[in-house]
Amino acid sequence: MRISDIPGQERAKSLLRQALRSGRIAHAYLFAGPSGSGRHDTAMALAQALLCEQGGDDACGECLACRKVSHGNHPDLHLVKPDGASVKIEQIRELQRELSYRTSGAGYKVYIIEAVETMTVQAGNSLLKFLEEPPSPVVAILIAPGAQSVLPTLLSRTQLVPFVPGDREAMEESLIAEGKSPLLARAAMNLASGLASGRALAEENWFAEIRNVVIQLGRENPTRFPWSLLTAQQKIFKTDLSEHVETLLQLLALWYRDMIYSMTGRDKQMVFSDQADWISQHAWTRTIEAWTFAMESALSAARRIRAHVAPQLAMEQLLVNVREG
Repeated sequence: MRISDIPGQERAKSLLRQALRSGRIAHAYLFAGPSGSGRHDTAMALAQALLCEQGGDDACGECLACRKVSHGNHPDLHLVKPDGASVKIEQIRELQRELSYRTSGAGYKVYIIEAVETMTVQAGNSLLKFLEEPPSPVVAILIAPGAQSVLPTLLSRTQLVPFVPGDREAMEESLIAEGKSPLLARAAMNLASGLASGRALAEENWFAEIRNVVIQLGRENPTRFPWSLLTAQQKIFKTDLSEHVETLLQLLALWYRDMIYSMTGRDKQMVFSDQADWISQHAWTRTIEAWTFAMESALSAARRIRAHVAPQLAMEQLLVNVREG
């Protein structure tokens, strides 16, 4: 993915492209912002631009170096992720050994460290020394949820690139431009934390099936309660969809939220836009408070499953609660 392909984050993209255009590349960047804001994708895009054979303020996306970055096998790009709960000193030492060798060409070496906030004190001190005396030309990209979550000594030796919360609509449009179903793209980006996870969700066959089951449950539960129990049993718990009950419950919460959106004139924000006519006819059969209770109950059921309550029990109790209002 090129820098220009990143949805939203105009300030961050402008800063990086100006640096590439002027040739004033910092030896270390801190990409700080919430999960789902595109930090990782932008880090990969910057790495691709730095390693691109064509140069310029963005990657060409077509040369051999760009293809290697896209396929995750460029020898001058190194990724470091937490080993378990944290980034450890052994990982930083291994990175230093890797970067002590010459580049495969005459250009940059780039390393990306994710979840810098999890770094142990020993790893942080080792990285600090590396940042103070960087081998040239090496560019570090550190990723963290915020500048305040990084050791001040590390922060002082990096150029901050701030990321704002992800633009859901921009990411949704990006998925549609890739050929994803508009309905699945909207549903996925209302559940996912970022473009990559949203893309992965929209590409799953089971996600489309779950969306259909949610529509059926949403229609049946208020007026045909026994049928909704049967639907849950036959279409969820007797199928492979039983592995994805938490996702189903989160999507069901969005169905109930659409009821509220319909009642408050926010139809354009609805996730189940293809069901707008049915929803508009039935939303007023209950109060906003009742639909809010239903939405909260669905999310509570998902939390109960994470706390090891049996999924079928959690689902059936939810359907009872929503039916009784």
